[in-house]
Amino acid sequence: MNTCVFLQKVARQRPDGLAIVHGAEHITYREFYGRALAIGGNLLAMGLKAGDRVAFCLSNSPRILETIYGCFAAGLVVVPVNARLHAKEMAYIVSNSGAKVLIHGPEYQDGIVEHIAEFSGLQKRVCIEQAEGAVTYSALLDSAAALKSPIEVAQTDPCWLFYTSGTTGKPKGATWNHRTVKIVIMNYLADLHNILPGETVVHAAPMSHGSGIIALPAVARGAVNIIFENKSFEPKELFALVQRMKVSHIAFLAPTQIIKMLEEFTPGEYDLSSLRAICFGGAPIYVEHLRNAIKAFGPVFTQLYGQGEAPITITGMSATETARMAEADDPRIGSTGTIRTDIEARVVDEHDNELPPGQAGEVVVRGDIVMMGYWNNPEATAETMRNGWLHTGDIGSFDENGYLFLLDRAKDMIISGGNNVYPREVEEVIVHHPAVANVVVFGIPHEYWGEAVHAVVELQPGAAATAEDIITYCGKNMAGYKKPKSVEFMDKLPVSGYGKVMRREIRETYWKGYEGRIGGGGPQLPKKG
Repeated sequence: MNTCVFLQKVARQRPDGLAIVHGAEHITYREFYGRALAIGGNLLAMGLKAGDRVAFCLSNSPRILETIYGCFAAGLVVVPVNARLHAKEMAYIVSNSGAKVLIHGPEYQDGIVEHIAEFSGLQKRVCIEQAEGAVTYSALLDSAAALKSPIEVAQTDPCWLFYTSGTTGKPKGATWNHRTVKIVIMNYLADLHNILPGETVVHAAPMSHGSGIIALPAVARGAVNIIFENKSFEPKELFALVQRMKVSHIAFLAPTQIIKMLEEFTPGEYDLSSLRAICFGGAPIYVEHLRNAIKAFGPVFTQLYGQGEAPITITGMSATETARMAEADDPRIGSTGTIRTDIEARVVDEHDNELPPGQAGEVVVRGDIVMMGYWNNPEATAETMRNGWLHTGDIGSFDENGYLFLLDRAKDMIISGGNNVYPREVEEVIVHHPAVANVVVFGIPHEYWGEAVHAVVELQPGAAATAEDIITYCGKNMAGYKKPKSVEFMDKLPVSGYGKVMRREIRETYWKGYEGRIGGGGPQLPKKG
């Protein structure tokens, strides 16, 4: 079944029902489906064939959902690009995926043009507004070339490349097929939050990632998808929107957004009683913050643990259970919940032997939710998907009742404010600074961001540089969220007998007194004393 059939069904059942609201723009399900068929048909008319990749880099707007479902309808593979990436990083994803078309906002035009030589294989650009060298988005809506219905596809045909950082420091495309997306839809509704037809769902986080994925079950159920207008996250604007539109579900929030909501919340200022669910994940949240959020906003927090290789959830905990555990002061509120209904997960040792409850090891998972593999990267696929199991790279343990507690990451990934940052990417930029001899980057505790990117720099003999110099240099070569938030200098970085910088040994000095560093329920606050 083509994933676009979910939209097709709703367009028949609720043709005049609101599908997408973005400010003054209101799109019904009939219109949404028609626009998706037009986009799919016009992309094929450009010479694309089923299986070709279409990348998009767009700020939150209805254009994201139209593009996703247009690609589904045409049997194309959608490649979302984080809207905060630098043009060079965008170029890598476009080139690596082999995308023939890039759909982007006008704000990216200058950066793309400046680095256009790095966008190898790109045949056409489509810009939301008129821009030199690009087709205008409105041309994709020409009904003359519209498909009559979604094309036939196999369940195993790829439809989405989700780019995530990996052990090489370069992003890798986790490949999802139509079955993967169907499982995401069905099991979000079954295990996390049962979205109802006509329910109001707000998207206040980037729709290229978590919020856009949760839009899939929202569309399948005929919900009203309200896209938050503000470019930055403004809690009081969100509160006002919840009150005005009687919002029942906030699709996805990073813990940093929940913390910001708490900071700006005043009891009684807004009527938030319509809220039934707020889904969160993607980064650590302190248990104390979660308890305070439940007190402020009610028993509405649904937590999940997953990754791009197993999208949305490996484990999860419903809002009802999260609230019950908070009220009972149950330590399992610090877990990431229990395993999803239709998948298997276990904790294993270095030889892939399953470990008993209470013993820590690597979390592995298998089932239809798991990706097909990494796009054009058989080596990384073989490394990650061993013995029939996806190896997550996360270290954790199950308790005797099947609740998963995540303890650390086997890999060195930093999760800061819900964004994945791979230290190698940052290091590769910093070492190009003329004053730098060596550098090590890692995450350090941060009450707001969960983890903050921190760099320790060894300068060239006789060279001089300030922390601001290093941070500014990074800003010219990578996305802002990847820049170090702090920099310190050492005369000589400690190295092992093999000549490798002792990253973990340096990093551990910053984490003394902390009980854990990862999880849907998050790490505990630092131990006192």
